[in-house]
Amino acid sequence: MNIADELSIPGRIETVYANLIDPEVLRRCIPGCQELEKTSDTDYAAKVILKIGPVKAKFSGNVTLDLSAAPGSLSLAGAGDGGLAGFAKGGADVELIDEGNETTLRYKASAETGGKIAQLGARLIESTAKKLSKSFFSNFEKIMLNEK
Repeated sequence: MNIADELSIPGRIETVYANLIDPEVLRRCIPGCQELEKTSDTDYAAKVILKIGPVKAKFSGNVTLDLSAAPGSLSLAGAGDGGLAGFAKGGADVELIDEGNETTLRYKASAETGGKIAQLGARLIESTAKKLSKSFFSNFEKIMLNEK
C-alpha cells in the first residue's frame, strides 16, 4: 500500500526539519504513541497502541532515519510487532521545499502488514493508514503553528 500527499507547513525549512526529527515532537504527533525514545542519532524505539477495525494492538518497534540529504529530505524505515495481532512495517520519503516562512512537505509512504491485521482487508487497512498519516501531519502542523 502506498500513500502520498503534499502540504504547506508554517515555518522555515530548518525549523520544520529540526521538529521532524525531535523525539518529543514525534511522540506528540504519532497517533496512539505511548513511548518514543531516541536510541542513537538515527534510531528510535517506540510503543504505539492502534485500533484497526475490530483489532486493537500494542506495537513495539523501531524506526531508523536516513538523514544524509538533510535538511531537504529524509527517509525513514520502521517495523513493529503487535504480538498476536500481527506486524506492520513500512517507510516514508519526505521532501522539504523552502518557501521562505513556509515549507512545502511532500511525502510518499508505504506499509505492509501481516498476521491477524492483514486479514482485515486491504481497504480497511489503507483507509486507516491514510487517516493515521493525516492525523500525524495535522498534529505536526498544529505544533508548528504554536511555535511561531
